[in-house]
Amino acid sequence: MSKKEIYLIRHGETEYNKKGIVQGSGIDADLNETGRNQAEAFHRKYGDVAFQKVYTSALVRTHQTVEKFIAKGIPHEILPELNEISWGEKEGKEPNTEDNVYYANLTKSWAEGDVNQRPTGGESPVEVADRLSLGLKKIIENSDEKLILIAMHGRAMRVLLAEISNLHLKEMDTFPHQNTCLYKLEYCYTKDEFEILSRNDVSHLEV
Repeated sequence: MSKKEIYLIRHGETEYNKKGIVQGSGIDADLNETGRNQAEAFHRKYGDVAFQKVYTSALVRTHQTVEKFIAKGIPHEILPELNEISWGEKEGKEPNTEDNVYYANLTKSWAEGDVNQRPTGGESPVEVADRLSLGLKKIIENSDEKLILIAMHGRAMRVLLAEISNLHLKEMDTFPHQNTCLYKLEYCYTKDEFEILSRNDVSHLEV
C-alpha cells in the first residue's frame, strides 16, 4: 500500500501575531525573535527526519520557519496555492473594537455554515479551499516523495484539515493551531484518503 507521510506545520510567530494584527496573504512579515526561536526548536527536534521535499507558501514567514531544513539541501518548492487566506482591506491594521466585532461576526457566520462569505476585498473559506486543493493535488502527484514537510498558515491549515477530513468547512475551527504546531498526516494512494496521525503537537516548544 503506497503511502505519503506529511509533516504539516504552521509558521513561527511574527510581530503581527504577537500584537493580534491580521496578516493574511497581503502582509509578508518576517518572523520575530520568538518565531525564530520556535523554528530553531522545531529543527532541533525534527532536523534528523529524512524529508525528501520541503513545501512552503510564497510568504517569507513560512520559508524562514523551515530555512534550516532547506539549508541542508533538501529540495524546496514554493506553492502560492498554500498562501494564507486574504483577509482583504483590514489586513495589517492595528485592531480596534469595530474591527474586532467585524471579525467576530465573520467567523461566527462561517461557523454557522455561511462559508461563501468573504471579508471585504478578501477570500471566502470556499475560495481558499479551492485554491488549496490545487496545491495539494501538485503535492500528491509527486508520488515518489514518501516523506515531506509543509510549512503554511493558520487559517489555511484549518481549511485544509477540514477538507481532507471530509468535514464541512464550518467545522474548520475544530482544528487548533499554535505557531510551529505540527500536524502529522498520512495519505494513502490506493484509498485516496488522509489520516491525521497527530494534532497541534508543540512538544518541541516544551523543553
